[in-house]
Amino acid sequence: MPDTNRLSPAGLSSGSSHTASLVDILDRVLDKGLVVAGDIKISLAEVELLTIRIRLLICSIDKAEQIGMDWWKYDKNLSPGRTTALRDEEALRKQIRLLERRVAALTRARRASPRRAPIT
Repeated sequence: MPDTNRLSPAGLSSGSSHTASLVDILDRVLDKGLVVAGDIKISLAEVELLTIRIRLLICSIDKAEQIGMDWWKYDKNLSPGRTTALRDEEALRKQIRLLERRVAALTRARRASPRRAPIT
């Protein structure tokens, strides 16, 4: 006798003999996405002391990129290839600071030197 209490692909309990495998359900969740949200509030004498907002999004990487939730691309701890780019960026910033200091020193030296009369 088949188990008729399994979840159908739509996520509803099905009374028919059509059942979805775990792979089918996982595929559907990753394709469409699943959001779990909740708030925890701690109050004392009707004064809110702490609020914790919990948001959980389960979806495929493609779906996350599609909806603009691709934060892992910019996290240096999760994208080891980005560390070289960050080092290169820091080196460029150091060079810019050095050039700015040189320009400032030249500007100060030019102001401090006596002006010569133009030769006519």
